[in-house]
Amino acid sequence: MALKGFTAIYYREMLILKRRLARLMAAWSISPLLYLVAFGYAMGRHISIDGHTYMEFLIPGLVAMSSMTQAFVISSEINIARFYWHIFEELRAAPISNTAYVLGEVLAGMTRALLAVAVILVLGLAFGVALSWNLFFWLGILLNSFIFASLAVGLAMLVRSHGDQALLSSFFITPMAFLGGTFFPVDRLPEWAQAVLVFLPLTHAARVIRAAAYGETPDLATYFILAVIGAGLFWFAVICVNKARD
Repeated sequence: MALKGFTAIYYREMLILKRRLARLMAAWSISPLLYLVAFGYAMGRHISIDGHTYMEFLIPGLVAMSSMTQAFVISSEINIARFYWHIFEELRAAPISNTAYVLGEVLAGMTRALLAVAVILVLGLAFGVALSWNLFFWLGILLNSFIFASLAVGLAMLVRSHGDQALLSSFFITPMAFLGGTFFPVDRLPEWAQAVLVFLPLTHAARVIRAAAYGETPDLATYFILAVIGAGLFWFAVICVNKARD
């Protein structure tokens, strides 16, 4: 049976991912392993945050950060297809709607994010840290990856080169990776910084993922906020694809 719509886009990305999976999983484990050894084990061994060890605090933050960065990486795959393989030009003539194209790419980004998260959780178990992998935990990850995969698709349509893509990562992803509650509690920053960071999606995602990992009931309103942000960015991605195809 022929693949149609978003399934064709998703299947293509999965074939690419399958060929690179062994190397990618090794790469996905390096940075979290370094963070766990340097920050969690060496520096944070005697640190306690809200009654939890620093390692227990760090792993949910790494999960939030990794689900963001790996979902956003789909933008690089899209740019390679546009600038080198010229596949996007062929998609312009294909009977695939803009929404279907965005959905396929977003699902591919979310898949990468989930696989990278699984690597971190396995590493956490190796360090003796067992967290609660409940429904709220995975819902936070799915919404976080949905947000940044949608952002990735939209921005990938706007850049003109890989240099532009690197700049976008520096301006959008890197600040959130370090300031969105990954390595330290946001509430320990000055009030003006907290007021700024509340506008970052990762701040909300890290909060609910960490609360769920602790076995607590996260603020359900935060999930609604993340869903609204994701829907808005998905719509933004569809608009950007539409303009790129015109």
